[in-house]
Amino acid sequence: MELLEVIRPGMLTTVQDLGRADYQVYGISAGGAMDALSLRLANMLAGNKEDDAALEVTLTGPELKFVRDGIIAIAGGDLCPELNGKKVSVWRTFRVAKGDILNFKQAQDGGCRAYIAAAGGIDVPLVMGSRSTFIRGSYGGFHGRALKAGDVISAGISRHSDPGCLTGRSLPPDFKPDFREERPVRFILGPQADAFTEDTIQAFTSSGYTISNQSDRMGYRLEGNVLAHINGPDIISDYITVGSIQIPGDGQPIVLMADCQMTGGYTKIGVVISTDLPYLAQKKPGDTVRFEQIGIDQAHRLWKQQEQRLSLLKINNL
Repeated sequence: MELLEVIRPGMLTTVQDLGRADYQVYGISAGGAMDALSLRLANMLAGNKEDDAALEVTLTGPELKFVRDGIIAIAGGDLCPELNGKKVSVWRTFRVAKGDILNFKQAQDGGCRAYIAAAGGIDVPLVMGSRSTFIRGSYGGFHGRALKAGDVISAGISRHSDPGCLTGRSLPPDFKPDFREERPVRFILGPQADAFTEDTIQAFTSSGYTISNQSDRMGYRLEGNVLAHINGPDIISDYITVGSIQIPGDGQPIVLMADCQMTGGYTKIGVVISTDLPYLAQKKPGDTVRFEQIGIDQAHRLWKQQEQRLSLLKINNL
């Protein structure tokens, strides 16, 4: 059923879910939400399945007009959402009525991406098992592109017989990700660690890197310490995952993000751990990030802790 009309699209508003990971074996980018944790939480607040589709809003949000009553939740970065001119809270579920206007201001210090989940999930066709938009391939999401003025977006039927009961749900304060926190982005060394000297690895973790304006959903280009290779930057192309930290010939790192390719021929100094990708995804051009090397056992513990906390939320219905 039609839910909303796009009055202004904002900088980049797309339909995203958790991506099409099952098709990576065929060279298809997994895609999906840049901040998968916030998308999952938005869906939980809206009473959806965690992998339902939602709207991903980037930096400057859209202006949306609702064409029927509904229930929505907003999670992720604080882009100062307003409903009919009155500020509404992030990490909360609220009711919208026909004719209501939802708009956003500019991203503050608390992240640059927000997720709008509607009860029933955003309803667009499945493409290779996912509703995510892959702009470079012009498929998925809403006609394979970012939203534009005049688009009318539909939502499915809520799993709840009385969706109104979801109104007012909010994420407990202890569960809200802190995107303002200044902390390092943790990574696991490798797989081509032997392509770099110990001094180079130390240089990577000893100072901050600035996110370049040449960054997008495919990858974050960083500017900072130049990282030297022992025998050059090129390797025989091999598998790439989200979070891979490539070091091309200019010695400036590239962290591959949600829409990254599946193979690449540059050395990789490390891979950002899954639990820190949402934090990194909320950084914008001009922000500074630092990196900290950890072991794979610690990365596994952090992942288990996150999933246990999410399970606790589901058990307690938030």
